[in-house]
Amino acid sequence: MICVSLGRTRHSAFLEGHKLLAEKKAELVELRVDWMRKRPDIGRLLTDRPTPVVVTCRRREDKGLWKGTEEQRQTLLREAIIAGAEYVDIEEDIAPSIPRYGDTKRIVSYHNFDETPDDLEKIYGRMTKCDPDIIKIVTMANSPLDNVRLLQLAKNADVPTVAFCMGEMGLPSRVLCARTGAPFTYAGFSREREMAPGQLTYEEMRYLYRFDRITEKTKVFGVLGDPIAHSLSPLLHNTAFRKQKFDGVYLPLRVPADVFEATLKAFDDLGIDGYSVTIPHKQAAIEFADQPDIQADLIGASNTLFRKEGAWQATNTDYDAIIETLTAAISDERTSGPVLKDKRVLILGAGGVARAAACAMQQQGASVVVSNRTKARAKELAEEIGCLTVPWENRGAEKLDVLINCTSVGMQPNVNESPYEQHWLHESMVVFDTVYTPENTLLMKHAKERGCRTASGIEMFVRQAARQFELFTDSEAPREYMTETLRRYLSAAR
Repeated sequence: MICVSLGRTRHSAFLEGHKLLAEKKAELVELRVDWMRKRPDIGRLLTDRPTPVVVTCRRREDKGLWKGTEEQRQTLLREAIIAGAEYVDIEEDIAPSIPRYGDTKRIVSYHNFDETPDDLEKIYGRMTKCDPDIIKIVTMANSPLDNVRLLQLAKNADVPTVAFCMGEMGLPSRVLCARTGAPFTYAGFSREREMAPGQLTYEEMRYLYRFDRITEKTKVFGVLGDPIAHSLSPLLHNTAFRKQKFDGVYLPLRVPADVFEATLKAFDDLGIDGYSVTIPHKQAAIEFADQPDIQADLIGASNTLFRKEGAWQATNTDYDAIIETLTAAISDERTSGPVLKDKRVLILGAGGVARAAACAMQQQGASVVVSNRTKARAKELAEEIGCLTVPWENRGAEKLDVLINCTSVGMQPNVNESPYEQHWLHESMVVFDTVYTPENTLLMKHAKERGCRTASGIEMFVRQAARQFELFTDSEAPREYMTETLRRYLSAAR
């Protein structure tokens, strides 16, 4: 079950918001009465309530907004109990002062907005002595490993326990607490009214991550990176899971580079079955894998880790996605055989995607040239791959058949930038921009105006994700649906 936190400054706004959540099928609503400007009228808020409620009045030391005295605050909590609220949230230290009465269930809570303390078990032990119906422990995740500690605590709990981490790194525990038997998790009314750091919205929790459908049998996957909040992989994979009726959930996993290996080992306890891998972990993923495949070894980087027969396999789905995307752009009724053989290809950039593109083009028999704003990185990549380089300032002097942009130039918000001048383009070129936010970058616009054939970043992104989906699920990916989903999202986000 999802408990939606609702905070408003006026009684009428509280009642309106509560009604709206009920219409959206919310099953439990937390009334954060500490948000109110005037003294809350508990009776008015609870009379004819459209859903069960948790009444919470959070004090300022726990990042709440309560401005009255502590005596007044505790009086409000007692009023909520007498009025028959389904749940009342009581901090651990005041639990002895709030006696049990009627059918109201007691949520005894502990919040730590600074860290996940080392003595979690000791804290939990104290809370079990506070006459709880539910124990709630919420801490700040300063490491992805904190998720594992909280979820293990909840899994082994004797009392029904809601335990998860706050912050961007804490998102996995907000979702995966469903697998520990937690009676519910918390979500926000909207992105603009976030009640705690890293809190997901009700729509995200219900429709994107499908919290209420997660069980111990649900397969878990995720995308590893730092940063990771911008990633659209969770949108793409979770909607594909739903389309194919696959019992899985896919999470954004922010993992700093210095704890990459330790995190993946700890995440074994969470039963994660596969990862997409992005910056800065693509090379570390190769080292972590038990069995990297030929493509990953060739590129020296992996964007996919998946379990097979108990071992971690590594591959790079960018490789095939790049070839397929370019082949589709070049091929027509007049072409036959290898369409990239002997083509002169200029690759802009020297990161992970550029590395995959250079290897893919070389294996297809193309003549590869790399150019990067940092000359040393271009030289390093060229030496590893065995191709040529051209200085960034001279990139327009190359005679090309294919241009592949693997830089971030032109990506939102810098949509008025292009890594390649329009007058350098000619109609016989194929232009492939791996940027997909937006899909129609300035480079793509210029290429179309000059009569070039084009290939977009969306095409590549969907192809590499679809291949990951197939490795994760052993089933065919709904590629057209994934493309439609991504384009619809990007269009709405403009």
